[in-house]
Amino acid sequence: MIRVTPRISIEDSELQEDFLRASGAGGQNIQKVETAVQLRFDVAHSPNLPEPVRQRLLRLGGRRITGEGVLVITAQRHRTQARNREDALERLLELIREAAAPPPPPRRPTKPTLGSKTRRLEGKAKRGDVKRMRGRPDQD
Repeated sequence: MIRVTPRISIEDSELQEDFLRASGAGGQNIQKVETAVQLRFDVAHSPNLPEPVRQRLLRLGGRRITGEGVLVITAQRHRTQARNREDALERLLELIREAAAPPPPPRRPTKPTLGSKTRRLEGKAKRGDVKRMRGRPDQD
């Protein structure tokens, strides 16, 4: 069991890892060794995720979610397979933690008070007076 939050844990059997060659520059090592990790987690059918968390995770996953509801995370930042495995798992756990956090309550719009409106208009009038005084004096 992998503990994500105090209330959410996922089983190791729910994760599927595939190893592949990383892309990009790197010379012989990157061309010969399968260091990149592709981690798959079936969000849609996971029994350990509460329904609201599942819905938020599907939304947060974006393009990483397949049509069947499987989250695919590819890690190839590091030179070794072990570090890429840790990186992929940590990114998955971070996504689940973000989905587990409840959304903030919606903002209730408020109107400015009469005092704040009055102060704003007085400030604008004072600023206008200052600018008016900068002009040339009248030729009377």
